[in-house]
Amino acid sequence: MQDNRIKILIADDDPDIRDVLKLTLSEENYEVIEASNGEEALRTATNIKVDLVLLDYKMPLMDGRTVCSLIKKDLLLRHLPVIMVTGKGEIDDKIGGIDAGADDYIVKPFEPKELLARIRMILRRTERDLEANPLTRLPGNVSILGELSKRITQKALFAVCYVDLDKFKAYNDKYGFERGDNVIRETARILIRAAQEFGEPDDFIGHIGGDDFVIVTTPKSSDNICKKIIIDFEKMAPTFYNDEDRKQGYIMGKDRKGIEQKIPLLSVSIGVVTNEFHKIEHVAQIGEIGAELKEAAKRLERSNYIKDQRK
Repeated sequence: MQDNRIKILIADDDPDIRDVLKLTLSEENYEVIEASNGEEALRTATNIKVDLVLLDYKMPLMDGRTVCSLIKKDLLLRHLPVIMVTGKGEIDDKIGGIDAGADDYIVKPFEPKELLARIRMILRRTERDLEANPLTRLPGNVSILGELSKRITQKALFAVCYVDLDKFKAYNDKYGFERGDNVIRETARILIRAAQEFGEPDDFIGHIGGDDFVIVTTPKSSDNICKKIIIDFEKMAPTFYNDEDRKQGYIMGKDRKGIEQKIPLLSVSIGVVTNEFHKIEHVAQIGEIGAELKEAAKRLERSNYIKDQRK
């Protein structure tokens, strides 16, 4: 049975403080995950989906300010709320935490009721402000539709890259949802890196759901972004498999008719819709053309992309 409790990461090098925080948080039935230094805190926040971080300012290996700053610079984590825990009267720590992007701070020793109230407030605010995919924290369908509508209204040139993983269901069936979720998160990171390296400052990355993503960029940037995604995904895909599957280059799985067959390793297909050569007047047009192009890309060998060149 899946545990749907809110997960809170406590990062503090003092085990007594962690015990006090755990006891306080147990009153609200929060699930608590612990980290005893800054590096462990950052690693945990990156690899486990947590809903909030209670972060001590002074910690070994990496201080709270650095951890908070790195969380807020990561596009997959930047919406993760952080409460900085500072020492009494240490005003510089409070300022440092806020400058690093902390959503709130609380001073030790704290009143348990005040801490719980602050946590509830920040969780409510985050839920209200963040319409995002819970796995990747990338903007979801409401934001995607809004972005596409905005681009159409602006009448500027745009390119919409629909990104989809091939053979993902077979991978999930064999390796399980946890490993599948990791593939989705790493794919999101590949998309973000490609857009940051070759895209424009106002490019948009969204997560439609499952293994479907979208990047909104310009026609001139779209080719380089797609090529970078394909190179990086092809490099990473084998690492998702065990040694045996990686060496043979396929897994055994069933097709839609239930027939056992060899299924190639994961690849990525991208359909690129642009208004470079023909007018696009509504969002539905983009979706229809994107689905058609993506299906055409899937029929090609391994990872590939097809850009709409029709006039």
